[in-house]
Amino acid sequence: MTHASPSVRATGRRPATADASGRARGARAPRSRHRSPLLFCAPFVVLFAAMYVAPILYAAYSSFFTVRRSGLGLTAPTEVFAPLDNYARAVQDGAFTASLGRVALFGLVQVPLMLGLALALALLIDSKSARGRGFFRLTSFVPYAVPGVSAALVWSFMYSSTSSPLNRLLEPLSVTIPFFDEDLVLLSVANIVTWSWAGYNMIIIYAALQSIPAEVLEAARLDGASALRIAWSIKIPSVRGALVLTTVFSIIGSAQLFNEPAVLQPVSGGSISSTFTPLMSAQSAVAAGNYPYAAAQSVLLAAAVGVVSLIFFKLTHRGDRA
Repeated sequence: MTHASPSVRATGRRPATADASGRARGARAPRSRHRSPLLFCAPFVVLFAAMYVAPILYAAYSSFFTVRRSGLGLTAPTEVFAPLDNYARAVQDGAFTASLGRVALFGLVQVPLMLGLALALALLIDSKSARGRGFFRLTSFVPYAVPGVSAALVWSFMYSSTSSPLNRLLEPLSVTIPFFDEDLVLLSVANIVTWSWAGYNMIIIYAALQSIPAEVLEAARLDGASALRIAWSIKIPSVRGALVLTTVFSIIGSAQLFNEPAVLQPVSGGSISSTFTPLMSAQSAVAAGNYPYAAAQSVLLAAAVGVVSLIFFKLTHRGDRA
C-alpha cells in the first residue's frame, strides 16, 4: 500500500511530471489554450488588414502627392509630394463640395423616411391581428434581393420621359411627372434607394421585435393598453438599438451613393452630372488619371462620415447617461 506525500494530501493535486526535455507537461496547457483563439482569428485579421486597412492607408498616403504636368502635356505626368495641395483643391472645388451638400440633403430626407417606413412595416408584420404576415414579410424583403444596378435599370425605364408607364397612367388626368427635373431628380434617386433597402432594415427591426418578452406584451394587454399604445410605449423603445444600428448603416450607405445615379445618368438629360455624388466625383478624377486627387476626396468623405456617425452616437447615448 502506497502513501501520498504530505503536499499531495494538503493540496489534493499531484505534481506535474517532467518529460524528457525537463519541462513540466502541465505548463504547456495554458500556452496552447491561449494560442488556439489567435489561430482561429488569424484568417480574419489577415483578410481585414489586406482588404480594408491596407487600402485605407494607401489612399491616405497617395493623397499626399500631387500630379504635375509640364510643357504641353506631351510628357508623362509626375507625382510630387505636397501633403495639403489635394485637400485644399478639394475644399475649393465647387463640384465636389456641391456633391457633399447634395448627399447630405439626400441623407437628411431619405434616411428618416426609409427607416420610418421600415419601422411601420415591422410593427404591422409583428402585430398579432395582421393577416398574411409571411407574405408581406417576403414581399417587403424581395427588393433587397435585386442587385442595385438592376433595380436602377428597372426604375430608369419607369422614369423615362418617352416610355414611363407611370406617366401613361396619369395621361387621362393631364398630369406628367418630370422625374429627371433638377428639382425632382434627387427624390427620384431616393425612391430607388428606399425601395431597395426598406425591406432590409425592416428585417433587422422585426428581428429586434421578436426579442421582446411575451409576458411584457401580455401584461400590457391585460392592463387595457391598446395596440397603438403598446407599439409606442413598449415596442419602439425596445428596438432603439436596432434603429440606431440601421441609422448608422444608412448614413454610411448615403455617403456611398453611386450605383443608382451612375445608371440613371445617361437617361437623365444632364440633370445628373459626372460629379453628382462624392464617389462619382472621385471616379471622374480617376478617369482623368488623377489618382491622388481622387484619394484626397475619398479621405475627406470618410472623415465626414466618421464625424457624422460619432455625433449621432453621442446624441443617441446622451439619453442613456441621463
